[in-house]
Amino acid sequence: MKTLFERSVAGRHCSILPECDVPVRTPEHTRTQPLHLPELSETDISRHYTELAKQTFGVNDGFYPLGSCTMKYNPKVNEQAASLEGFAEVHPLQDHVQGCLEVLATAEKYLCEITGMNAMTFQPAAGAHGELTGLMLIKRYHEKHGNTARTKIIVPDSAHGTNPASSAMCGFTVVNIPSAEDGCVDLDRLREACGEDTAGLMLTNPNTLGIFDKHIREITDIVHEAGGLCYYDGANLNAVMGIARPGDMGFDCIHLNLHKSFSTPHGGGGPGSGPVGCKSFLEAYLPGEKVVFENGEYRWQERGEESIGAVRGFHGNFLVVVKALTYLLTLGREGVPAVAENAVLNANYLKHLLEGTYDVTNKGVCMHEFVLTLEGMKKETGVSAMDIAKALQDYGMHPPTMYFPLNVHEALMVEPTETESKETLDAAAAAFLEIYEKAKADPEAMHHTPLHSPITRPDEVKAARHPVLRYRFDD
Repeated sequence: MKTLFERSVAGRHCSILPECDVPVRTPEHTRTQPLHLPELSETDISRHYTELAKQTFGVNDGFYPLGSCTMKYNPKVNEQAASLEGFAEVHPLQDHVQGCLEVLATAEKYLCEITGMNAMTFQPAAGAHGELTGLMLIKRYHEKHGNTARTKIIVPDSAHGTNPASSAMCGFTVVNIPSAEDGCVDLDRLREACGEDTAGLMLTNPNTLGIFDKHIREITDIVHEAGGLCYYDGANLNAVMGIARPGDMGFDCIHLNLHKSFSTPHGGGGPGSGPVGCKSFLEAYLPGEKVVFENGEYRWQERGEESIGAVRGFHGNFLVVVKALTYLLTLGREGVPAVAENAVLNANYLKHLLEGTYDVTNKGVCMHEFVLTLEGMKKETGVSAMDIAKALQDYGMHPPTMYFPLNVHEALMVEPTETESKETLDAAAAAFLEIYEKAKADPEAMHHTPLHSPITRPDEVKAARHPVLRYRFDD
């Protein structure tokens, strides 16, 4: 596909912008060369972006079972609410607008109820940003209590990849502990890892294998008894929201992915939001300001000297919060747990259709996702998890997460989400099973899939080591 610059024809233009209606002032510091802008007609522009859209796969195109990422359908009413002029046209400096403040206050109230937290900040711009913010709360807590020797964060081997990275960025030493045979936290190894230097534990429950850890209260108790705090990675909240609360499991702080659990666009679909919630004893350390309601109106209130300070300009990605609140208001108290129940139902239904043919790591009931291992097939035929994932593209679906979690060899992590129908899951299962038979019958052909996608198999090593990040002009 050609870029806009490659489509450009000298002298071609279109009348999109109106004529300037104010005097033109030439500033002192002007560029000596004209801007390199493509010269295109409106038809050229329209066709370029239409072609680009056709080559981009999203939840509106088909099944998108990307594990641990909750790529669910985004109700259009959310977008309509966020497009209202009173929300979309407000400047960040207009931070006294009552409707906007009420959105933040109401969203905080509802999300605290869902998570079992007492306070929340919407400043963090994404999940990993929320992780860093939550760890900063833990660090500030220990510093304020004179526990500067607590420098270690315990992270299970089934954790999300950003957990150890966030810990390291916050100045902590990461202590990795292996999972037990059942895929849950190894309690003996956890006890061995906990001590006077333990600052806290980072954990997601259910974990990346799709297992709800039955020892969760014992896990958080062990960490608390050692003097550490417990951080909940909210990436997998979609499986338990409205049913089990991280605060009741013993967690002290949490980040949420509004762009995952609460339906707003994820990844390339739009900006994220990673609000951080905490128990009362950590509230004073939260970043930014707090919305309060006094004398019949909403206003901002400073956190105080103990706050970790701002982690982002202004008050976070506000329109993402609008979409999340719209989603919650649409679902209501009964709808939130129904989301979790259907997510778990869909995952177990698809898992049931595949197990017996594919090797599934968790033989019992899973939560919102499950993990397949292609280790046996690769040893037998040479067909890898990558080959299976690539072949799925020819069936009109996005591949699952590949090679994660790291403690499962040749892993494919599948998350159907609650928004998929039985018909879609049946079709997905049929595709998986047909691909399996093809892999057995003609392993060599599997190395050349997909055959019908816009591109087949890019050189991923070259793309990572020598990325082309900008267009280079001859002059």
